[in-house]
Amino acid sequence: MIFISKYLVPKGYTGMTIFPFVFLKAKHLKDNRVLINHEKIHLKQQIELLVIPFYLFYMIEFIIRWFQYKNWHKAYRNISFEREAYFNEHHLEYINNRPLWTFLKYLRA
Repeated sequence: MIFISKYLVPKGYTGMTIFPFVFLKAKHLKDNRVLINHEKIHLKQQIELLVIPFYLFYMIEFIIRWFQYKNWHKAYRNISFEREAYFNEHHLEYINNRPLWTFLKYLRA
C-alpha cells in the first residue's frame, strides 16, 4: 500500500518502505516505476528477514558503513539492501525472479 507524506519521508529522499507500506514524498512519484520497483525490492527483503531482523540488520550495517566511510550518504548507499535495490531498480521484473537472500551477494567491504 502506497501513502503520500512529505513529512514521514526524510529530507533528501523520495521514498521509504516500512513494511507493509511504501511512503512517497509526493503524489506524482506513484508513476515512477523505477522508484516503486526499488521500494518493492525492500518489501521483499523485509519479508524474507521477517521484518524486525531486517531493521536491526539495516541499522547495524549502516553504523558499520558510517564508521567505514565517515559519510552519511556513502554509508547509506553501501548498505547491502540499498546496493541490491539500486542495482536492480531498473529491472522491473526483478522481484518476480529474485532468489532468497540475494542481498547477501551485495554484502561486501
